[in-house]
Amino acid sequence: MIEKVIAHLTEQRENHLERLNAFLRIPCISTDPQAKAAIVDGANWVLRFFHDAGIEADILETGGHPAVFADTGPVDSGGPTILVYGHYDVQPTGGLDLWESQPFDPVVRDGRLYARGSADDKGQVLTHMLAAEAWKSVAGGLPIRVKFLIEGEEEIGSPHLGPLIERERERLACDYVCLSDTAKFSADTPAITYGTKGMLYKEVVYTGARNDLHSGTFGGTFPNPANALVNTLHRLKDADGRVTIPGFYDAVEPNTAEELAALRGLPFDEQAYAASVGAGALAGEKGFSTMERRWLRPTLDVNGLLSGFTGEGAMTIIPARAMAKVSMRLVPHQDPVAISRSFDTYVRELTPPGIQVAIQDFTSCAAYACPLDNPGLQKAAAAVEAGFGVKPAFIREGGSLPILPMFKQLLGAESIMMGFCLATCNAHGPNEFMVLDDFYCGTQTAAHLATKLAE
Repeated sequence: MIEKVIAHLTEQRENHLERLNAFLRIPCISTDPQAKAAIVDGANWVLRFFHDAGIEADILETGGHPAVFADTGPVDSGGPTILVYGHYDVQPTGGLDLWESQPFDPVVRDGRLYARGSADDKGQVLTHMLAAEAWKSVAGGLPIRVKFLIEGEEEIGSPHLGPLIERERERLACDYVCLSDTAKFSADTPAITYGTKGMLYKEVVYTGARNDLHSGTFGGTFPNPANALVNTLHRLKDADGRVTIPGFYDAVEPNTAEELAALRGLPFDEQAYAASVGAGALAGEKGFSTMERRWLRPTLDVNGLLSGFTGEGAMTIIPARAMAKVSMRLVPHQDPVAISRSFDTYVRELTPPGIQVAIQDFTSCAAYACPLDNPGLQKAAAAVEAGFGVKPAFIREGGSLPILPMFKQLLGAESIMMGFCLATCNAHGPNEFMVLDDFYCGTQTAAHLATKLAE
């Protein structure tokens, strides 16, 4: 039967592209208060898709933008149930002058479909929707039960997703969560992402005198918040690039030989990696490769600095205030709550007399990793190989997806991440695109996934 489903998907490619274009024309910018009508239109478009495909679906109201739930229904043969998670909301466009075409007027150039949301995430989540529709059309149903949860707040941090899952836990019950909101390893190699890092994000503010002081009249007599903050930030790492926060590495476990061997077997050119972002050199924690530091090791970075006079010319002052934004990317088993407390204590210890310190928390989430020997993960890899004709690479992601530990905690389900776009697809930037061949192969992969899991 899978052969007939794939043939149907191939025959319908032109139709699928037209429908993706219609989806992309809806400006579902979740951060924009003026886009509420478009958000509703986006949710209703998804709802109509499922109804037209003969799949039961309804709107789930939240304290913010609505989500759509769909369910293909139980099957006699049993097998696992998967919950396909995705989002219909998109990022703002940014400067329109940076786009080569209008962000909500999809255009195909050189085999790439350019539009906001083409890769993140409308194009990718639609692959799963089209696969389910194809199974219904050709076979009258799917070989496994597939549920869908497609929300409208991912781009603003999914503030209402946790309460929604708790409220709808029974309806959302599943064996695996499946996401396609990640990237391929390279243009030629698809990927299964099996882990993401956690994150802590802090703002540290140092305050000295009531106001800025003349650096000649008062220099050398009062503490300088800018000097003090730079010194504190410097001391958060040692000369080998290791984070010095007490207890930071206590829960970090060595990676398995199997995982390291798989990582080292991936084709990776360090010089090309540096050149891809215009960097003159690579740096990081001593004793680890670039790929290990990127995916397997925790990190700490200063994300922003602000203090004193930053205009043109000169203004000789001792600033009254200095601020830094600091993020820490965490790996499995590191406890964000414990590390957050340790960070705060350590920064206060490093703060010199005469400086007042204030620390504000913005983000806290744990890392996530699915065991490499998980049967669902292996079946997903087989589906990717069937869809793309190439074995996928097993990779981790240096970024963070707070929803993954949330799904694990609330639903008890591991997450399978199958990325169908390029890492260089300009998601969140101007000229976002999705390669059309990846869209079509992703749709076939989603169709194969149902068969592989049914086995």
